[in-house]
Amino acid sequence: MRRYDWLKEIRRLDPEKDFLRIYRITATYEFPWDVTRALELALYRTYAVPSIGRLLAETAELTDRTQKRYDDTALLLDAVLEHGFDGDEGRTALRRINQMHRSYDISNEDMRYVLCTFVVVPIRWIDQYGWRRLSEHEKRAIAAYYRTLGRHMGITEVPQSYHDFERCLDAYEKAHFGWDPGARRVSDATLDLMAGWYGPLAPVVRGASMALLDDALLDAFRYDRPRPAVQKAVRTALKLRARAVRLLPPRRTPHYARQNPEIKGYPNGFRVAELGTFPASRRGGSCPVPHEEDPAAS
Repeated sequence: MRRYDWLKEIRRLDPEKDFLRIYRITATYEFPWDVTRALELALYRTYAVPSIGRLLAETAELTDRTQKRYDDTALLLDAVLEHGFDGDEGRTALRRINQMHRSYDISNEDMRYVLCTFVVVPIRWIDQYGWRRLSEHEKRAIAAYYRTLGRHMGITEVPQSYHDFERCLDAYEKAHFGWDPGARRVSDATLDLMAGWYGPLAPVVRGASMALLDDALLDAFRYDRPRPAVQKAVRTALKLRARAVRLLPPRRTPHYARQNPEIKGYPNGFRVAELGTFPASRRGGSCPVPHEEDPAAS
């Protein structure tokens, strides 16, 4: 295979019908490292919406059990990507996602915003730090994939195109980003977790992570802004990595999130049906996700 053969295959596919195949190629063959980093950043961004960050702090899942929450989130999303919306494991993952969300009073608008981050943040990351920019085929397929995920999660008024997702995300962040002490605790715990993966290099990694945050995020969490020289060094390093990756041969086997070294909580394997939390319903089910009789959740 040659370096751009996967892209050639993508361009032969229909992004509206073959979106799962296209997204699998993009996420597990072409950019597995970048997609992992970008989805971490996508979820992190959501903490800056006080209604989301505050709820996550109240559950204590991301402050007291940070590694488990990281692992479970990555593995549940990964199961849908690997097995599809109609595969047994994919359906089980969707059911678990919906069961967890249904236990809390989450607005449709917050759910839709989180979905937008899954689309927009990885595309922006890859266009800036990936070894090549994404094709329009890939952007359309990613939007179609997450439209489908949103439908299975019962989210309404989901954006249709990538540009619709982008406009929705930017408008929501402009209107809702703000300070919350609980969200700050969740942010600190997440940054500490990711830095802790690198042992004695933890302070350097934490500083590098902060250098990748935009001013809106830094202001929402009331972090000091990193020195411009540090920001430039980190972003230059990522672009140099992209140049090096471009010279590598194409990946011949897929790399899924379950294979990432950051997944540390299940050394002996896991069952998708046992991932996540099992909280009792607290507020009468006002979360806009399907109930068990909905085919998408069964």
